[in-house]
Amino acid sequence: MLAGKRILLIIGGGIAAYKAAELIRLIRGQGGAVTPVMTGAAAEFVTPLTVSSLAGEAVHRDLFDLTHEAEIGHIQLSRAADLVVVAPATADLMAKMAAGLANDLASTLLLATDKRVLIAPAMNVRMWHHPATQRNLAQLGADGVLCVGPNAGDMACGEHGLGRMAEPAEILAAITAALADGPLKGRHVLVTSGPTHEPIDPVRYIANRSSGAQGTALAAALRDLGARVTFVTGPATVPPPAGVTVVRVETAREMLAAVEAALPAEAAVFAAAVADWRVANAAGQKMKKDGSGRAPALEFAENPDILATVSKRSAGRPRLVVGFAAETHEVERHATEKRARKGCDWIVANDVSPGTGIMGGTENAVTIIDAGGAEHWERMGKDAVARRLAARIAAALGAD
Repeated sequence: MLAGKRILLIIGGGIAAYKAAELIRLIRGQGGAVTPVMTGAAAEFVTPLTVSSLAGEAVHRDLFDLTHEAEIGHIQLSRAADLVVVAPATADLMAKMAAGLANDLASTLLLATDKRVLIAPAMNVRMWHHPATQRNLAQLGADGVLCVGPNAGDMACGEHGLGRMAEPAEILAAITAALADGPLKGRHVLVTSGPTHEPIDPVRYIANRSSGAQGTALAAALRDLGARVTFVTGPATVPPPAGVTVVRVETAREMLAAVEAALPAEAAVFAAAVADWRVANAAGQKMKKDGSGRAPALEFAENPDILATVSKRSAGRPRLVVGFAAETHEVERHATEKRARKGCDWIVANDVSPGTGIMGGTENAVTIIDAGGAEHWERMGKDAVARRLAARIAAALGAD
């Protein structure tokens, strides 16, 4: 699948650097060529000899290599590849990329390249969740950088959480998707997915039964058509797809902020099941029973309407805005009214009443509401729905 493609692989300094060896093997197994670059710190975790032997090419490490720099080697390296992959992408490397710093070979290559860049972040869970790292991630997404992972799991430091580098097979899938030709190649599509969690107190929240499966499948289908996908997801029960830029949020207000940070986009698909209301008087500490038998009084405030906010933007509105409507009765009527009220182009409506098994299930039966009326689809797997909807989106964006 990668025959004739050259990958510039930048290996950052972290314990996950050992996975780069398997990634090189997988890329070459698919017919691709690998030009390896290692930071000074990377060489503390895996030897250049190992990397060079697996890649079949010399490892590049020094910005001031007189042999290569006599020919402006860092410019040639940065532009000779079909794709630049950073794995592992440490917090330090991500910060350099976001700020445009160039003080070593790796960061200089990243600043000088005119090719797409895919990062596979790997770091301690606290470093990943730090506001600076999340700001850098948002900036990199806005700059068009693709992202795969990180995954949740046990860390080398003994902690557990998000921060583990994606597995080599996942990174390979992301590489293949990034290099694929398709009708959406080079176009930016925003997808929201999953539920939101609205806190009652630090340990309790209001949520819904959305698994995020349909939004995840749709993001993957759009990726497979060549789109650059920004995937804004609430706390879903299914993992995000490889090869998309993942932005994780908890609440509706966080989701709106992430959506606005991800724009502009040519299309925006709002598949998330966003809570309509949040607790206005959420407690700062866990609520305790006082023995009176009385439940605490919760005051509610309306959450921002993300779909309507984007649909009615006076500037920077995506060419195509698609909303979802999960209904339990009179599906077509409620979805048609929602499309008019929100101002979006399409509504993807489905019946999620208890007997259907759709909410949280593996199948879906949707009705597409657009300016031409209603288009009813037969019940099918959510992956099949995603592929058909992605093709419809591609056709709409291709009709200039």
